[in-house]
Amino acid sequence: MESPNGTARESRSKRKLANSPSSSALHRPSKHMRDDEYSDTISEGELFAEIEDRSGFAPTADLDLMDTDSPHLLLPPTAGMHDSAEWQRTIEKVVRNVVSIRFSQTCSFDTDSAITSEATGFVVDAERGYIMTNRHVVSPGPFWGFCVFDNHEECDVYPVYRDPVHDFGILKFNPKHIKYMPVAALTLRPDLARIGVEIRVVGNDAGEKLSILSGVISRIDRNAPEYGEGYNDFNTNYIQAAASASGGSSGSPVVNIDGYAVALQAGGSTEAATDYFLPLDRPLRALQCIQAGKHISRGTIQTQWLFKPFDECRRLGLTGEWEAAVRKEFPKEIGMLVAETVLPEGPADGLIEEGDILMKVNGELLTKFVRLDEILDDSVDQTVKLLIQRGGANVEIELQVGDLHAITPDRFLNVCGASFHDLSYQSARLYAIAVKGVYVCEPAGSFRFDGGGDKGWIILSVDHKKTPDLKTFTEVMSKIPDKSRVVVSYRHLRDLHTMHTSIIVIDRHWASKMRLAIRNDTTGLWDYTELAPALPPVPETPKKAQFIRLDYVSHPCASDLVRCFVRVHCTMPLKLDGFPTPRKAGFGLVVDAEQGLVVVSRAIVPTDLIDVTITIAESIVVEGKVLFLHPLQNYAVVKYDPSLVLAPVQSAKLSDKFLRQGAETIFLGFNQNHRVVVAKTAVTDITTVAIPANSVAPRYRAINVDAITVDTSLSGQCGSGVLADDDGTVRALWLTYLGERTHSGKDVDYHLGLATASILPIINQIRKGVIPKLRYLNVELNLVQMSQARIMGASEEWIQKVEEDNPERHQLFMVRKIECGKHQVLQEADLILSINGKVMTRITELDHLYDQEKLDMVIVRNKKEMRLEVPTVPTDDLETDRVIIFCGAVLHAPHHAVRQQISKLHSGVYVSARTMGSPAYQYSLVPTNFVLGVNGVKTPDLDSFLKEVVKIPDNTYFRLRVMTFDSVPFVISIKKNEHYFPTMEFVRQGDEWKRLTYDSHSGGPHDGEGIAAMSEFLEAS
Repeated sequence: MESPNGTARESRSKRKLANSPSSSALHRPSKHMRDDEYSDTISEGELFAEIEDRSGFAPTADLDLMDTDSPHLLLPPTAGMHDSAEWQRTIEKVVRNVVSIRFSQTCSFDTDSAITSEATGFVVDAERGYIMTNRHVVSPGPFWGFCVFDNHEECDVYPVYRDPVHDFGILKFNPKHIKYMPVAALTLRPDLARIGVEIRVVGNDAGEKLSILSGVISRIDRNAPEYGEGYNDFNTNYIQAAASASGGSSGSPVVNIDGYAVALQAGGSTEAATDYFLPLDRPLRALQCIQAGKHISRGTIQTQWLFKPFDECRRLGLTGEWEAAVRKEFPKEIGMLVAETVLPEGPADGLIEEGDILMKVNGELLTKFVRLDEILDDSVDQTVKLLIQRGGANVEIELQVGDLHAITPDRFLNVCGASFHDLSYQSARLYAIAVKGVYVCEPAGSFRFDGGGDKGWIILSVDHKKTPDLKTFTEVMSKIPDKSRVVVSYRHLRDLHTMHTSIIVIDRHWASKMRLAIRNDTTGLWDYTELAPALPPVPETPKKAQFIRLDYVSHPCASDLVRCFVRVHCTMPLKLDGFPTPRKAGFGLVVDAEQGLVVVSRAIVPTDLIDVTITIAESIVVEGKVLFLHPLQNYAVVKYDPSLVLAPVQSAKLSDKFLRQGAETIFLGFNQNHRVVVAKTAVTDITTVAIPANSVAPRYRAINVDAITVDTSLSGQCGSGVLADDDGTVRALWLTYLGERTHSGKDVDYHLGLATASILPIINQIRKGVIPKLRYLNVELNLVQMSQARIMGASEEWIQKVEEDNPERHQLFMVRKIECGKHQVLQEADLILSINGKVMTRITELDHLYDQEKLDMVIVRNKKEMRLEVPTVPTDDLETDRVIIFCGAVLHAPHHAVRQQISKLHSGVYVSARTMGSPAYQYSLVPTNFVLGVNGVKTPDLDSFLKEVVKIPDNTYFRLRVMTFDSVPFVISIKKNEHYFPTMEFVRQGDEWKRLTYDSHSGGPHDGEGIAAMSEFLEAS
């Protein structure tokens, strides 16, 4: 980015991001945060995009634009203390017209991502209720927000205009809602912005306090600042001054001593006390058009111009005669407008070239952006004549002026969980490409490509059909049945040389409706229209395939074992149970080919609110469903229809014998390239482990399980596989275990073995058609060696029993943690000696207790031996079977991992995630919070919570009593927004999930989706 003195500096805008690290820490005691790496942000986009968890900062819009918003970085408002009485009188009048704007951009659109933020604006028409602020505040996409006046009266605002290029927009409020202070307007005087004029920037520091910063205008001819990728202003001069404004001051008025607004605060440098102000010529014209009820015409020839000084123009070919003529006509002028970028296929393509110097337009000598804008805006769909200098030669051209609004998207399509619109002039100008193509503004759902939530994809074709524009794309998508697998071709704006090709699965069941959202500048809302209904899936037909051969492998059993593996792919439509990613894939072991039963890690299949696809022989793809989820041992059982698979799939032979340390075994696994690797190895250790808890966001983890490690480096490279005997008998599964998240934000995976003898009893029941209803001991156990057991009070007699029972490992188990939510007999630090008369020296002893309601246990507590009758706990309620989405927050009953990690269950309503740009995000309803009550009514469970929230009228405030994970209570107020964030409920009914929507339009619950696009509740980050 170019700084005023020509050195490279970073620019920033003055919009404050709500819930940023610094502001969150200041607004809440540190205990609310629980972890230094946590901030109230995810996901950009979807409920995975858009939804974030407690794991860390989510991507935010325009990070290159942002400066830190910490109040400590703002200069204190000392200027007013030393100002003259005249300045003080001026400031007193101005501050009444300045408002703090608190707003959300509800979904990603064009160059902006879904965010919640704060900024500044000022009243420019008190009678009609118009507020001037920045375009990057008003945003090009869906917006909802309110403003707060100087006396802290609050009023809803909505956009009536955002300029396609320049950084200004206009909001509207109802003046009648301001009852306790007179509302006045600032007069716009762009003609008074001159070099040397003393100014004041009157804004808000995050709405907390008034910030009055002083400065002197030093330049009025600076080119628009470059903020990097994302929104950038261009084809205008900017005003420069040193005011040191910071986050939250976007949209502040820049006033002179007479109280006139002479410029609009827009951005600044992060490395110097330099601020950039937008001249008010074009904002004034737009305001006058709106006041007169006229259309705001905006013309373009799709060319970016830069203001360059005469010395640089001379090097580009400006002749002395023309320079003399210009200097004579404009004695104070120091430069000319030079073509910087000419967009292909635009009106100027082939006529204007980069480096051309603009001399005249329609015969008028011209050096200013303002005059060029005036001519183009008044000449839409008309012809203009330009005289340019190119390498010292005069070139006359004639071209048609286009409509700038026509190449600025005012609608988007939502389908398959993603959002699309025609490529905007903003994005095309940034990459110097033609203004055409279908842009993925919300890369989510089916269209979440390998780049994750990365924006900038242009769709070239879908299902081998070209999609040059949004209309064609809509037609193509409307004809593709649900669950179809189609080929998509696309490019990224940052690398248009490379075409990408992916096969995606069309999702028209979780996100069943195809909707077109169109901006309504009268209401300020985006109106949704339902388009083509989802076509039902095409019935699957049987297909043939062969597995690969491993002739090169020295272990004959490997070729047979390969036929026991299938690839399992899981997609989560909602962010549940703290699981960090929306998609996971790995290999599962077929344990019954006749019934299509597959065992797979729970790091791949974490819940049953998912889509599962199974690929056999890397050729046949069939749908799967979840049959069983083990609560502790990190495996799930999924099923596919074997009648659709005409391939020699083989059932794995599972051993009922436990491996021993030092035993030789064959390791067969799948590496990161999905290639089979085989090695002869030995078991190095078998020890009881508990996967480390994720302290930031509780999520499923394996506990009380014996983990096997082997002596080969391949084990660390493979997340799926088996340990087998020479005859192919599988002795252990090799699984991925999801662990904790590091401070750098990386999720740790552990690769460990699980003995088949532990899972075989479960598998045998499922083979018989019985889904096991397990009971378990709801405690987390730790190994205790005999030296520790003696100190804890174990007698010599018991130590001798341990040595006799397990000659290989002299160990007992201690209760490390007790799950909350159930009546407890055991206590933490209890030393377990025996269960049902059997000395407890092996964790696998618990596998035989799944059907027992009570256990006879001998323990040592406080050095006293005692016998207890300990009830076991059913697993019926461990998995999430009901989800409520309210105000953009995902709520469900506290899942198993929460109960494992917390000491007291505060409520049955747990915040699992939230959507960027939602009321939950705006008002700081943070994931891992518990909701205790609504408007003074206690809500101990989801039923009572739903009963209360559906009573709340739309667009009204309500109170939530909330408890943090660390037991800190507080109360927040939230404003309901049903248009963009309807209340929805997902309920598991048997093997299926049913979706209900609650909104004021229907008067009660109804099937299907709400008004807002479903992508707002899908993964998107």
